[in-house]
Amino acid sequence: MLEAIAAIDASVAWNVMLGSEVNAMAAGGMDPALAKQLFVEEPRAIMCGGGGPGSTPARAVRQPDGSVEVWARTTFMSGSPHSHYAFIGAPLQGPGGEPVTSRSGRPIYKTWMLHRDQWTIADTWDMAGLRGSGSHDIVVDGGVVPSEHTRVDMWAVPAHYPNPVFRMPIDLRLAFNKAAISLGVARGALATFAETGRSKRGAAAARVGVAQARYQSSRAYLLDALARVEAELVGNDRLPGPGTTQYARLACTHAGNECMELVAGLHNAAGTSAMRIGHPLERQLRDAHGAASHRSISYALYEKLGGILLGDEPTPELAGVTVGPEGRG
Repeated sequence: MLEAIAAIDASVAWNVMLGSEVNAMAAGGMDPALAKQLFVEEPRAIMCGGGGPGSTPARAVRQPDGSVEVWARTTFMSGSPHSHYAFIGAPLQGPGGEPVTSRSGRPIYKTWMLHRDQWTIADTWDMAGLRGSGSHDIVVDGGVVPSEHTRVDMWAVPAHYPNPVFRMPIDLRLAFNKAAISLGVARGALATFAETGRSKRGAAAARVGVAQARYQSSRAYLLDALARVEAELVGNDRLPGPGTTQYARLACTHAGNECMELVAGLHNAAGTSAMRIGHPLERQLRDAHGAASHRSISYALYEKLGGILLGDEPTPELAGVTVGPEGRG
C-alpha cells in the first residue's frame, strides 16, 4: 500500500507510513483499556513521534499527582500538523534536575505521549525532498502527560498482544516501511518516464531497461526478506534471528539506495526538461534522495552490514533485538 501511494505522491505515503507505524508502536505498548479508548472510541486518532538530530536537550519531571511535565524541542516530526498526539523523547529527572534511574541503575529515558494541546509546531520544514511531509520541529514547554499515559511504552517488544508483527524488532519494521516508500518513488519515476520520454531512444531506452531491472530485483529481494522474517515469527513467540535480521536490513538498505540511483538515472536521461520545477521527475528525484537518507536504510548501513559479513560483531540493532531508550526497566 505504501509503495502504491508513493508512486503517486511520496509525501502522502510518508505521512501514512509514519502515522500507521507510530500508532502501532503506541498500541503495542499500551494497556488494552487505554488502547480501546484511543483507537476504538476515537478511531481517527493520528500520532507522530520519533525526532532526529538537532533536538535540544530535553527533560521530564514527575509531578505529585503522577503526571509528568516535559520540556523539549524535537526535530523531524513528520505528520505533526495532522496529529492528535506526539511522542517526545526526554530523560526523567527529579525536582532538582538529578537523573532518575531504573532498577538496573541506568537513567530512565522515555518517549512521552502528549496531547495536541500540550505542544506547538515550529515551522521549520523547508527541505528539498518530501516537502509535503510536514516534518517540522515540535516544541514542548511544560507539557503535561497524564498519569494514565505515562505507562505507555512505544518501544515495548514483545508487546502486550500476540500478533506476530509486534515481535518484529522495531528498527526492522521501520526499515521495511522506508524501503516501501523508495520502491514507490522508483515505480512512479518509471511511469513518468514512460509517459514523457517516449521520444528518447538509444542510451535513454537502455537506461529505462536498467532502471526496470533494478526496481524489480530490489523489490523481489525485499519481499523475499520479509517472507523470511514472517516465517520466523509465525507459530512461536520468538524474535527473528540475527541472520534473518541482517539479511532483511541489507535488503531494505539495498532497495532504498538502488531506487535513489535509478531515479537519478531516469532524471538524467530525460534531459533538461526534467530540470524544471514542477516536472514530476524533478520532484521524484528529490523524494528518492529524501527517503534514502533516513537512517534505517541509509548508505552508511552498508559498512556495518558488510563488516558483519567479514566477521565483525553485530550491533544490538543488527543482532535481532529492539534498540529503544535506555533505562526503561
